[in-house]
Amino acid sequence: MTWFKVDDTAHAHPKLLKAGNAALGLWVRAGAYAAQHLTEGVIPGVVAQLYGTAPQARKLVASGLWHTAGHDCTRCAQPAQGDYVMHDFLIYNPTRARVEDDRAKAADRQQRAREKAAAQRNQERNPIDSSANRPRNDAEPSAESDESSANQIEFPEDSAGQGTPSQPDGMDPSRSPRPDPSRPAVPPTEVQQASYGSTPTVPPNLTPLRDALTAAGVVVEWSLAEADWFRLEAIVARTAVPALVEHAREQWRRARSRPRSVRYFLPGWTALPPVPAGAPTAPGADVIRLDVARPGRVARAADMFAAALSPQENAQ
Repeated sequence: MTWFKVDDTAHAHPKLLKAGNAALGLWVRAGAYAAQHLTEGVIPGVVAQLYGTAPQARKLVASGLWHTAGHDCTRCAQPAQGDYVMHDFLIYNPTRARVEDDRAKAADRQQRAREKAAAQRNQERNPIDSSANRPRNDAEPSAESDESSANQIEFPEDSAGQGTPSQPDGMDPSRSPRPDPSRPAVPPTEVQQASYGSTPTVPPNLTPLRDALTAAGVVVEWSLAEADWFRLEAIVARTAVPALVEHAREQWRRARSRPRSVRYFLPGWTALPPVPAGAPTAPGADVIRLDVARPGRVARAADMFAAALSPQENAQ
């Protein structure tokens, strides 16, 4: 980006005062155009007509701020016919060549900065050992030679196996350290006990609940912690087994996935109210059914009305 430079004393310069504010607006806009397009002060005639009027352009020429073709100013270039050139533009503003050179230098400087930053990032991601690029001295022992010398063990020639059989040759094949695939390392009974746990023992007072749930189709595991066993015993002592089974069946039906352990029902059973052992638990069992054989009030009223009308009907 280039700038059209205006001196800080331009507000009181005689030429600008002579041109007037309207023509001065055209002069500023045309100067910005020349700086952007690197015309070195040349203003095409179409641009002057676009930004201002012909009287404003004539005022700029008359005040000496602009020149037309054929002017006699030795410091300013000659514009084409119909164009204008700003007076002393290159004294206060850089030439086209200088701007392009500055831009090229800036681009090269930015490119080097980007390459340096990229190299620094690569070095941080992949640190390189400085010793890898160091010239190797033949007098220095290498890591490979140190390792090979450390692994070299000298054996006396008289104990290299001449005359006496080696230990593997003299060992009994039945006592070979290699495992025999035909012989299991662990007896099958021990493997089964380690893989499959024993069936959890349900306390006797909870066996009716387990059997009732299983009979109702609620088949779950009964592996509980000691605290859960005590909690379940308290629930059974407080609430009848049929009520617990009915509640479990409802939860079993509403569950998104089948419960796997009886622990799933403990929160719901805990929230149930106390139900005595002999109380009805099935839906509708606590409803007192009406005696359908006994007539209601409407039927009795109809019978009384018919009895009252019967003598009158007989009299007729």
